[in-house]
Amino acid sequence: MKIINYTHALTAEQAAAIKSITGQPVEEVHIPAHLDHARPFAEQARELVDAAGLTPAAWQGQPLLVIPPALAPAAVAVLAELHGRMGYWPATVRIRPVAGVLPPQYEVAEIINLQACRDEARTRR
Repeated sequence: MKIINYTHALTAEQAAAIKSITGQPVEEVHIPAHLDHARPFAEQARELVDAAGLTPAAWQGQPLLVIPPALAPAAVAVLAELHGRMGYWPATVRIRPVAGVLPPQYEVAEIINLQACRDEARTRR
């Protein structure tokens, strides 16, 4: 399972949790999203997705998980770019803080199947 990660690099524990959830080995492509607020986010989203270095066939056929940028407007721009290339909404990894530990630590909370969320939402039209 290839993980396209636009936030902090995964820890060994987080990668192991994703492997446990998916049942597949994990390969991370880490692309930190350093955004320029003076430039259009759609343009920067295209550049961030290009930076993954995947072919059109890989975008459409390879099993992928995405960890979008933490800044909401950038995240939605990246997801829109990904949807255009993939033809469907990607699954995303949600990371959450671990309660009661210092220094702050983060764990994998869930994998969200955005396409399934979209398909389910269509039933409420």
